Order: sequence, then structure tokens, then C-alpha cells
Amino acid sequence: MKIVLASGNAGKLREFRALFDTHFAQQHIEMLPQTELGVTEAEETGLSFVENAIIKARHACAVTGLPALADDSGLEVDALAGAPGIYSARYAQPQDGFGSGDAANNAKLLAALQDITDEQRSARFQCVLVYMRHANDPTPQVFQGSWEGRILQAPEGTDGFGYDPLFYVPETGCASASLSKERKNQLSHRAKALQQLLQHWRP
Repeated sequence: MKIVLASGNAGKLREFRALFDTHFAQQHIEMLPQTELGVTEAEETGLSFVENAIIKARHACAVTGLPALADDSGLEVDALAGAPGIYSARYAQPQDGFGSGDAANNAKLLAALQDITDEQRSARFQCVLVYMRHANDPTPQVFQGSWEGRILQAPEGTDGFGYDPLFYVPETGCASASLSKERKNQLSHRAKALQQLLQHWRP
């Protein structure tokens, strides 16, 4: 069985590959990144993680004719009313003066929180996985995982991607970017969403 992984994000693809290789290989399920099938990025016009994940899964199904699994994820910071949220990957823009990309996103987040104390820096990563059997699937399967932490005053660690250098994980006493890939894949929002999928997924 072949399933399209509807993402072009290299960091996400690495994490999903590690998670899926462990669980899906024995079921003879092959996960194919959409980039290998010529699928372009869908325009994320939704107003929630769920909506955007459905948009991406439906787009991949329509282009390839295969079932698709899409992820939409991001960081919610309580002191910023849930921002950057669904805009996490494109939080910083060149017109903001920060540029764009992971380093710019982290710089903009630190600037937004410069007057916020550690006690008020609670945050969480959210991940929504959507599985669609075909583009017109009337009942997409939705799985959600969250990972609680807080935002540091400065980056730490050298692994991971996105906001990992700023995301402090209380249960490990360090930033997500200081965790091994194996440890992160045990604790993360994606790991939790995937566990839900493995328990309840209907191919």
C-alpha cells in the first residue's frame, strides 16, 4: 500500500520517516513524500490546524490519486494569545525586519516576548494529522497531539528545526534542540498524534 505524505518541509519529513519506518514497514505500507511525486505545496488558506491539514491532504490525493496523510503543526504561546499558531512557519517576514526562515522566526518570537517573565512563557507545540482515502473522502480521519513547555530567553541546542532551540521541555530539563532524535520522537506532538493514528487509523 502506498500513501502520500503531504509535506515539503524537510525537517518534518525526517521526523515522520523515522516514526513511520518503525511502525509501518512491517505492515508493508510505503510512505512517499509528495515531492517525489511532483505534488506542489497547497495554499494553506484554513484558519485552524485541522482545516490546513485537510486542505493539504485533499490536494495530495487529487494530484496523485493515492491516499494521503497530511500534518499541520505549530507553536502556541499563551502570552501571545496563541500566536504564532497556524502561521508558525511563516511568522517572520522580510518586511518585519527579521527576514524569513527558522532563525528569523525565532528572533521575532524572542522580540515579542522580551518583557515577558519565565513564568508567563508557557507554550505548546500542536500537531494535527489528517488521513484521507481519496480527494472526495467525506470522513477524513483526524488525530491530534500536543507537547507542553515554555519559551526560553535565548536559543539552546543544535539539533531539531523550527522553534526547537527556544522550546524548553520541563520533563527533560533542556530545550527540544538538545534532545536526541530518538528522545524527541518519543515525546513530541508528532509522536503523540502518530500514536493516536496507530491506535485508531482505518486504511
